[in-house]
Amino acid sequence: MIAGHVPAPYRPGMSRNLDTLKTIDNDLVSRFAAIVGDAHALTIPDDQRPYLIEWRDRFVGKTPVVLRPGSVSEVCAIVRLAGETGTGLVPQGGNTGLVGGQIPFETGTDVVVSLTRLNAIRDVDTDGNTLVAEAGVTLQAVQDAAAARDRFYPLSLASEGSCQIGGTLATNAGGTGVLAYGSARDLCLGIEAVMPDGRVYDGLNRLRKDNTGYDLKDLLIGSEGTLGIITAAVLKLHPKPNAIETVFAGVETPDKALSLFNRLREATGPMLTAFEFIPRIGLDYVLRYAPGSRDPFNDRHPWYALIEVSSGVDHGLRERLETTLTEAFETGEISDAALAETESQRTDFWHLRTMLSEVQRYEGGSIKHDVSVPVSHVPAFIAEASEAVIEMVPGARPVPFGHLGDGNVHFNVSQPVGADRPAFLARWEEMNDLVHAIVLKHGGSISAEHGIGRMKRNELARVKSPVALDLMRAIKAAIDPKGIMNPGKLL
Repeated sequence: MIAGHVPAPYRPGMSRNLDTLKTIDNDLVSRFAAIVGDAHALTIPDDQRPYLIEWRDRFVGKTPVVLRPGSVSEVCAIVRLAGETGTGLVPQGGNTGLVGGQIPFETGTDVVVSLTRLNAIRDVDTDGNTLVAEAGVTLQAVQDAAAARDRFYPLSLASEGSCQIGGTLATNAGGTGVLAYGSARDLCLGIEAVMPDGRVYDGLNRLRKDNTGYDLKDLLIGSEGTLGIITAAVLKLHPKPNAIETVFAGVETPDKALSLFNRLREATGPMLTAFEFIPRIGLDYVLRYAPGSRDPFNDRHPWYALIEVSSGVDHGLRERLETTLTEAFETGEISDAALAETESQRTDFWHLRTMLSEVQRYEGGSIKHDVSVPVSHVPAFIAEASEAVIEMVPGARPVPFGHLGDGNVHFNVSQPVGADRPAFLARWEEMNDLVHAIVLKHGGSISAEHGIGRMKRNELARVKSPVALDLMRAIKAAIDPKGIMNPGKLL
């Protein structure tokens, strides 16, 4: 045992008691630093700062050292030392998470392990349509590497320029392509990870069919770093779409947006690759604060749909889409529509959607909800939740937007105009409880794509069944009996 370093009491399967953890002494910090080299062991507060603050400033952590390993063997050595000394490890990718899972607690008792330097693309196989990327490769770099070989990696997020593959898998990221291609879990064939005992799980399987027991990669995907540290993955590629049509449409109500979605799905089938919805208030925010944005229409509409259809070959895709939109106009499902004529216009349409999250901060406090309900329930959920939050906080401004095609609603609520920001944000948990109760009433989930992390850990215990929680805790206890992997997160 290292002098001055006392591990927290830990019962297998339970969260560590963070209040009883002791400060890590300088000797142990030096031992960790020796693994990665002093240049990659950050102890100066200004150097650590980018790793300790969540981008919305909701979580600000503390750590004695940020380690930046440059190889899988270094990750193994870090984990072995952590197991020997009972030191908690917080794996981190691009630090774009929204529930605090990648941020250490304020106790300063856990070590941050940044995977940024594991940034090699090991292989691209165009015959097998796979790409092997290390955990620190950004999502954008994977997309670009696939495109360079005339392939397509369809996971797409607003943070794709900075989020990293390890983080997208650890959180089972979603994004705008889930409707057609699924989430990060659906786009992964194999995982390489360092387990809590320091051994490497070499599961970089490129097989499309493999029925040899438990699918261990699916335990690690979505585990938020609580079972191991993902160091590389085999990702599924797809043929690069050669025909893409993008539409920005004005609609009167979420019900009509849902009818439009169903019409398009029947007309285009799997070629319907994105269907996003945006409220007018959200578009106003973007037009007000996002440089380079402009309204596609002269008239205002209460709601908007951003639609994309794509195909590997162009068999009259635009004509089919135009016919479907004409039918939707005749039935009143849309009030107006603009088809992108150029790639630049398509980019402009998507800019209006991708900037929605970022610009809300300029309107004061914003209480966030990343939820999902059955697709058919989306309009009713939005109506009920909007009425409830306005009744709770008169003047509150609901800004529901997101992925209508998979039922994922980012039900954000901006503070009343002129309200006190801290006072509004102090009601975060109260409003979460209100909105999540409506979500559960509709058979939904309190976390659609952002995960549990720190923010929703206690709430998970209230909404998950006792059997499910027992199974999750049993898995955690079996794989990480010392509780060193991202302690206090998820469970």
